[in-house]
Amino acid sequence: MFSHKLIEKNIGLLIVLTLLVISVGGLVQILPIYFQKSTTEPVPGLKPYSALELTGRDIYIREGCYNCHSQMIRPFRAETERYGHYSVAGEFVYDRPFQWGSKRTGPDLQRVGGRYSDEWHYVHMMNPRDVVPESNMPAYPWLAEAAADDGTIQKKMRVLKDWAGHPYTDDEIAQAPEMLKGKTEMDALIAYLQSLGIHAPKAN
Repeated sequence: MFSHKLIEKNIGLLIVLTLLVISVGGLVQILPIYFQKSTTEPVPGLKPYSALELTGRDIYIREGCYNCHSQMIRPFRAETERYGHYSVAGEFVYDRPFQWGSKRTGPDLQRVGGRYSDEWHYVHMMNPRDVVPESNMPAYPWLAEAAADDGTIQKKMRVLKDWAGHPYTDDEIAQAPEMLKGKTEMDALIAYLQSLGIHAPKAN
């Protein structure tokens, strides 16, 4: 029978037992998730991002929007009264990587879709203080000049289809460049923001 003193004096044994405990603990927490349909099936109505929305999401990440905005509503009254129903796993099935975040210099954006018009978002991106005078958010006027199509959208969608299992059709991938034709990065970012949370569960 192993004594505590024996384990502490034998560094090799301590490492092996520590790894064993961590492995078992990790498996107990992680494995059940793969068998829970609520964590792997999308909420009703949720579809993979369109070519324009997917491009906008990449711009959102590139510009570091996640540094100030989370996309995760916690199940607390103060949050659900302000933002709506708390976030559920099925909303994030097509998000790679997740944009949950923990920093809120600005408000959470998980339910921002449809809350404001496209025109409001445009003005807000061009100069946030025109619509929110106390805002400390920087302006992003260059997005209105840059073309949305950088030539990689079809490759991105194929990777998400083949590697991550997103249900894009061959037609959707083939038509992706046409969807981005004549669109700016501002258009793409606004399309992404307008897609957030529109299929969320309704608040009680």
